[in-house]
This record gives sequence, structure tokens and C-alpha cells, in this order.
Amino acid sequence: MTDVSKILYVDDEVINQHLFKINLSKHYNVITGSDGAEGLDILKNDKEIKLVISDMKMPIMNGMDFIKNAKLMYPNLPFFLLTGFDITPEINEAINSKLIISHLRKPFDITQMLLAFSKALA
Repeated sequence: MTDVSKILYVDDEVINQHLFKINLSKHYNVITGSDGAEGLDILKNDKEIKLVISDMKMPIMNGMDFIKNAKLMYPNLPFFLLTGFDITPEINEAINSKLIISHLRKPFDITQMLLAFSKALA
């Protein structure tokens, strides 16, 4: 997988991690984490990650809290929030403040997602 960008997907549901990998592994080297703390550890230990996607609803540390913490340490990484919920004022503020690039919906549209990731990595 040389010259393929490495991306991190954080989601507490293993089935979602597998689906994400299956759908994106032809385009990216997908690394997964099962919660915000693990996501932060992965970012700390893998400097090759170029983009981060997080589920919103996770126990202990939700996706927004994970992204806020990660963005403090890695301000140049593009972050996306993936959720099954409609856009909330919190998500809208995260977009407006450039905390996240975009809010993506579950179930995800692979074409839309690939386009958004491509633009963020350009």
C-alpha cells in the first residue's frame, strides 16, 4: 500500500469499523480505533495518519470530545464527524469554527465520502 494515505476511523461498534475498512481499503490504508482514548493513542504513535473520521456517539468520550482533544495536539489534520443523527448546533459550530471539515451521515455514501476525503487531503 505504498503512496496510499493512512486514515484513522474511530467507532465503538466493531461492525462499523469492518464496514468502513471494507468500503475504503481500496482507496486508503484504514486504521481503526474503538474509542476516543484509543484514537488519541493511535495518533500519538502513528505520525503517518493524514485524516481522521470519528463516530459521534461513543461511550466515555463522544466523537466531538475526541476531536477537540485530538485537534489541540494535531491542528493540521483534517477531521470528519460521522453520525446517524441530523446536524446539531454543536456540529454546526464545529464546522463553522473549522474544528471539523464536515459532518457525514450514516449510512454513509461512499462516493460522497471519497470526494470529501480527496478534497481534504489535496
